[in-house]
Amino acid sequence: MRKLIISVVVGGLLIFGSIYFAGLIAGSKKSRRPPAQKVVKTVFVDTVKNGIVPIVIPANGNLKAKRRVELFSEVQGVFRSGSKLFRTGQEYGTGQTLIRIDANEYYASVQSAKSNLYNLLTSIMPDLRLDYQEVYPKWQSYLNSFDLNKTTPQLPAMDTEKEKFFISGRGIIGSYYNVKNLEQRLSKYTITAPFKGVLTDALVTEGTLIRVGQKLGEYINIGVYELEVSVSKTFGDFLKVGKQVELTNLDKSQKYTGKVTRVNGRVDQNSQTITVFIEVSNGDLKEGQYLEANLEAREETNAIEVDRSLLLENNQIFVVRDSVLDLIDVKPVYFTDKKVVLKDVQDSEVIVTRVMTGAYEGMLVKVFDGTKSKKAKS
Repeated sequence: MRKLIISVVVGGLLIFGSIYFAGLIAGSKKSRRPPAQKVVKTVFVDTVKNGIVPIVIPANGNLKAKRRVELFSEVQGVFRSGSKLFRTGQEYGTGQTLIRIDANEYYASVQSAKSNLYNLLTSIMPDLRLDYQEVYPKWQSYLNSFDLNKTTPQLPAMDTEKEKFFISGRGIIGSYYNVKNLEQRLSKYTITAPFKGVLTDALVTEGTLIRVGQKLGEYINIGVYELEVSVSKTFGDFLKVGKQVELTNLDKSQKYTGKVTRVNGRVDQNSQTITVFIEVSNGDLKEGQYLEANLEAREETNAIEVDRSLLLENNQIFVVRDSVLDLIDVKPVYFTDKKVVLKDVQDSEVIVTRVMTGAYEGMLVKVFDGTKSKKAKS
């Protein structure tokens, strides 16, 4: 009996001791866990000040030479070599020979016609001296200036009908215009550069037999180019000739200044766009080069420009009022790939300028203080 009582007492002490130590252990664990703290996110803000925002339309295209000539042959013959090789990339000055076609046979026929005209003039001189003494000096002077190796000079002016009938009756007028026609065609055997430029396409080489109507190449003026871009018809009324345009290359490393020279008066029915031509002059540019243009279409008053990512789907943006996020309705008037122009935003409104993950209306936030950050860095 005594042993039983001792066993019960010892067992009770062990049970109570276990409970006590378990409580101590549990209490120690609770004390080590820090209390939960409420996190307040920091936001970047800006104070609204409405003003004039230029509506800039991005566009792009490839440069084309403003002055270009496609070379075609109007006569037939063998392509003879000149002072410069007819090759792609060859530069020529104004008046330099691009292509010279062999014209020896045709030149002989021209000289024959000029010789016949000269003989006719010589044959009428005795009659003019006897019957038309008043016009004889000018025809004698014309005959003296006649040179078979030069272009045929224009016939003297015929003042009286009697003189016209006499000259025409001898076949001189018909012979003269026949010679001028042959001379005009002879000039087509040589193609000269109409302006300083470069040959961008050469389809024939020296010694080639050229035929009538055959394309010979393309020739362009270097330094002055046009950029053809398409913009929405919405801004067609705001694009004026003479407006300055900023142009950049594909990697944004070079900037150029262009000018709107022409605006097409017809709207493309398929794309509902208007074609605008921008002229740009620079020695570093090449035909076919890709450029991007920023066209200032109009100016929007009482508006602001923000990142497009800040505009919510229901045309609202976040603002901060007394350290709490709030939503306001706005009116977007123009979108670009990165920016949006907004109206109906009151002055002095504090708007959020960076996207916040998980933001909601009524959320408690802290405004980022740039001044403290700068002091900490220093």
